[in-house]
Amino acid sequence: MTETHMSASRRQVLTRGGALGVGIAFAGSLSDLFTGSAAAHGRGGYGPLVPDPNGLLDLPKGFRYKVLSREGGQLPSGEGKVPTNFDGMAAFAGRRGGTHLVRNHENRHNGKIGVPVVEGLTYDPAAKGGCTALSLDRRNNVLDERVAIAGTAVNCAGGPTPWGTWLTCEENEDKAGTNGYTKDHGFIFEVDPVDPHRTGAVPLTAMGRYQHEAIAIDPRRGVVYETEDAFERPFGLFYRFLPNKPEGGRGSLRAGGRLQAMRVPGVPDLSAVQETGTCFKGIEWVDVPDPLAAETPIRLQDFGPKGITHAQKLEGCYWGGNSVYFVSSYARSREGSAGDHYGQIWKYEPSARKLTLVIVFGPDTDVQLPGEEPDNICLAPSGGLMVCEDGEGAQHVYGLTRRGEVYSMAGNRQNIGTPEEPEWGEFAGVTFSPDFDTMYVNCYNPGTTFAVTGPWHR
Repeated sequence: MTETHMSASRRQVLTRGGALGVGIAFAGSLSDLFTGSAAAHGRGGYGPLVPDPNGLLDLPKGFRYKVLSREGGQLPSGEGKVPTNFDGMAAFAGRRGGTHLVRNHENRHNGKIGVPVVEGLTYDPAAKGGCTALSLDRRNNVLDERVAIAGTAVNCAGGPTPWGTWLTCEENEDKAGTNGYTKDHGFIFEVDPVDPHRTGAVPLTAMGRYQHEAIAIDPRRGVVYETEDAFERPFGLFYRFLPNKPEGGRGSLRAGGRLQAMRVPGVPDLSAVQETGTCFKGIEWVDVPDPLAAETPIRLQDFGPKGITHAQKLEGCYWGGNSVYFVSSYARSREGSAGDHYGQIWKYEPSARKLTLVIVFGPDTDVQLPGEEPDNICLAPSGGLMVCEDGEGAQHVYGLTRRGEVYSMAGNRQNIGTPEEPEWGEFAGVTFSPDFDTMYVNCYNPGTTFAVTGPWHR
């Protein structure tokens, strides 16, 4: 345990008032999250949230939003309606300062509005998930919105590649014949944001068939790290994929590779670890016996007498500096976890084979306090993090700085409940334009994509 970890391992409770009120508790050293980020200045927030008179999105003073897309509208491409359940998303540089967005739709077999079936872009016509792609000019005007991939199931998160494509993940492992599906699901698919027909709808089977959540790629070694968001015991695993073509490039992952799962010696469940700064060295990687899970889900397969390491709700994942970071949104002993927490962020350093618990979110009680259950995460212009909240009650996008400040960046005002019992949909897919002048973020339900501009570099 380093001196920094030791001094920061006490619980800190930080509160910053916003339009809806913000309370968040965490323990740990946030500076670890920004290692290798040249832009990391550790600046604070942008002030309290201002109530939106239109009842859509609360933002700090000086910031403004533009609605880019809403579920149920007509796709400008003429392919059909904008699908429901907006989830993970990434932004890519376009021409003349424009931006390409690729957005997941986490539709299950009974999704309200499925992704339209398009020839050459559809994997399983019976599945309603997939991705849509938006092309924007430099002022965030929508030039086009179209299907990027269709016929997939429960597309939750994913991640961008160093070569400018999006890997969309199916958080589903239904086999053909289940829920009306005609093909097996539980795969990763590559999506080209500019011309989706270049990548088509080809499952990257060597990367495993399970309830995928997110990915992050080591840009130097080409290793792909993958999280599994399994809902029941045994919980999900943390994976790495060693591609046969580590140099990367569009379509390179189709060449296959080896899928391995992480084993932390002596730790069968990461939720049992409660002290931030706890470090495990000599992390092991074990070959997955059957990546296609033909008979048995991967997390239930035999990894030998030493077993394998599980964790509940493994979700967000990103690469920063020389490490990969991944999120466990929560763990509940009543659901079978070894311990309770309201969000963890872990850091794995490949060169040292070292795993460290960096942050633990949430208080010891009151699961409904805002600021818990972190989900999607991304780097912000100030060098801090933006975190999408996915829990009970009011929903926010939170900023976290190197100095340990926590502030509310956006609040969802779209009530999908009743006036007496309000309910707000989660945020998802937070990402920034390549020039860091615009934050793009989704409201899951009702499906809405926002472009947020303002004094980011203040």
